[in-house]
Amino acid sequence: LDFSKFIPVDSLILTKMDGTAKGGIALSMIDKLNIPVDFIGVGEGVDDFVPFELEVFLKGLISND
Repeated sequence: LDFSKFIPVDSLILTKMDGTAKGGIALSMIDKLNIPVDFIGVGEGVDDFVPFELEVFLKGLISND
C-alpha cells in the first residue's frame, strides 16, 4: 500500500531498528520511496530516537563490533 497516495509523506522515522538483520530495510525504503529517513529508533523508549545519519548507519551494518 502506498500511503503517499492518501497522505503526503516527506520523510521516515524507522522504529525497532536495534538488530542488524533489520538494517537493510532502511536502504530499501529510501530507495523505493525516494524520501529521506529523519530519525531511527535504537532502543525501546521514546528517548531512543536519534537523527539518522546514513554514513554512520552503513558503517554500523558492516562493522564487526
